[in-house]
Amino acid sequence: MKLTVVGGGSTYTPELIDGIAGRRSTLDVDEIVLVDPDEHRLAVVGPFGQRLLDVAGHPARIRTTTSLEDGVDGASAVLLQLRVGGQKARRSDETFPHVCGCLGQETTGAGGLAKALRTVPVVLDIAERVRKIAGDDTWIVNFTNPVGIVTRALLNEGHRAVGLCNVAIHLQRTFAAMLDVGVDDVKLEHTGLNHLSWERQVLVDGVDRLPELLEVHGEAIAEQISAPVEWMRRMRVVPSYYLKYYYAHDKTVEKQRTERPRAEVVSDLEEELLKVYADPEVNSKPEQLAQRGGAFYSEAAVQLVHALTAGGPAEEHVVNVRNNGTMPFLPDDAVIEVPSTVDAKGAVALPVRPVEPLFAGLIANVTAYENLALDAALRGGRDRVADALLAHPLIGQYAQADQLADTLVAANRQFLPWAGE
Repeated sequence: MKLTVVGGGSTYTPELIDGIAGRRSTLDVDEIVLVDPDEHRLAVVGPFGQRLLDVAGHPARIRTTTSLEDGVDGASAVLLQLRVGGQKARRSDETFPHVCGCLGQETTGAGGLAKALRTVPVVLDIAERVRKIAGDDTWIVNFTNPVGIVTRALLNEGHRAVGLCNVAIHLQRTFAAMLDVGVDDVKLEHTGLNHLSWERQVLVDGVDRLPELLEVHGEAIAEQISAPVEWMRRMRVVPSYYLKYYYAHDKTVEKQRTERPRAEVVSDLEEELLKVYADPEVNSKPEQLAQRGGAFYSEAAVQLVHALTAGGPAEEHVVNVRNNGTMPFLPDDAVIEVPSTVDAKGAVALPVRPVEPLFAGLIANVTAYENLALDAALRGGRDRVADALLAHPLIGQYAQADQLADTLVAANRQFLPWAGE
């Protein structure tokens, strides 16, 4: 099987390669093609990835190219991990919303919208070229943020796409370690949207161990995800790390204003990682890679690709899929993040218990924003940007939406063809 990684020059990529190297018996990959416009990164990441495979005794070969058409020809699956505008654009996403006291973050709020506007047209162009070259049967696994909006754009255009995030698999492994059980023995009742989710049950052999986790390990969990332990115990739920941006917005913004932007930290880390990767004597993942983010990304991606391409029985994975009535308070074409059955025919959401009003209200609000955000990404226009910002629960005021819209468009003009109109 041929697997293509678009954005393959990313410093994330060795995580994926390492995951493939560790699953030789289940993922039948013999060729991995890294596609990226950055030739320097490809020249560093490609050989390092090959060393990881060689040390593990995996027979797959890595090839690098700057040509998307060359890279996807004959691929069974294409993994998207793009960052349009690089870390410079991310720094803007993380800082420009502070002008009116709003959260600066690359996947939600005004920063998340800026990223969606830059990213959706690029991803759709890539996906259409993949379809023409590789064919209608090629799977697109989208790891590109904002995952929910980008995946919805792909599905709306009829692409065979599934969205993927590492939040659920990270929590699954955290809980398994706390409960001293096998990772595969833990199933999460993961409910919500991408970067807007809650764990409502933690099942081990069909028994919900969440109350025990909150009682015994509540303080440790609370510290990891920045949530009050007493609130979690009262609600019997563990929110994702990203819920702090909603439930502790003002405190988070205050902290952001005193800290170095994450984009600058990551830029420095990437330079360091590329130097390590370039050393021909290094043939294992460096410790610094754990600081890059995306923990367990490789495991989640490899497991999902296996389920989509192996032709075996359906597997259960937490992915981003069409709602199709799963949450009746959302439109069918919304993209939700829930446990789903996954096989060669695709991913289908499993039934979801009625969602508590506190969570359902926020899910519905953000889904409405995502609908407007996608419309703005596809059709452009400053006013559509302002409407999407007004709909976002982290903004929601006329003056803020207008100010942020103007600032966003000005900061991203080079990536928005319509902005010059």
